Amino acid sequence: MVRSKICGVTSETDLQAVADAGADAVGIITEVSVDTPREVAPERAANLVAAAPPFLSTVLVAMPDTATRAVELAGAVAPDAIQLHGEFDDADIRYIRREARADVITAVDAGDPERVRRYDGVADALLLDSTTESGAGGTGETHDWHAARALVEDLSTPVVLAGGLTPGNVAEAVETVDPYAVDVSSGVEQTGGEKDHDAVAAFVRNAAEVFA
Repeated sequence: MVRSKICGVTSETDLQAVADAGADAVGIITEVSVDTPREVAPERAANLVAAAPPFLSTVLVAMPDTATRAVELAGAVAPDAIQLHGEFDDADIRYIRREARADVITAVDAGDPERVRRYDGVADALLLDSTTESGAGGTGETHDWHAARALVEDLSTPVVLAGGLTPGNVAEAVETVDPYAVDVSSGVEQTGGEKDHDAVAAFVRNAAEVFA
């Protein structure tokens, strides 16, 4: 069964809605170099992580300037995993995995399969997204799911599918790509930074029912 991550949560109310929907993970965004209503301060991120109920994995989503800063953020927030956007080489990822005491998810543009393959076996998971030039996600745009399926079949590292997913298209995405997990942010929002709880529940349900 495919897993679901709801990203960009900024409030305890939305956090509880994610848990109630049966999602597997929640993403909390901090220290990114793009303007987004989903970003919270590291201190706030730590509070949200601490408020997460048992069995809901917490993922800190960040664009730290250095691998050292990534480790500092992981230490301050204490998530189960840290999702990295930006330019990090293999040595950086290995260092962060060793020192952060958290799984490392590396976000890579789905249109750069060579770079995706470079991280295979290095990160704990690879997030295929439609990214900006800076490496940020959250564009709300889909990418080539058939190309993503080829990567899933070729890689040994679990693949998380992101980019333009919604309750309406997630089932097709899961059936086409067969990823380890799916990730959504803007596709389940009322407004920027505020989740639509019905949409969150529908997204998780529609993703899970494909291979049920």
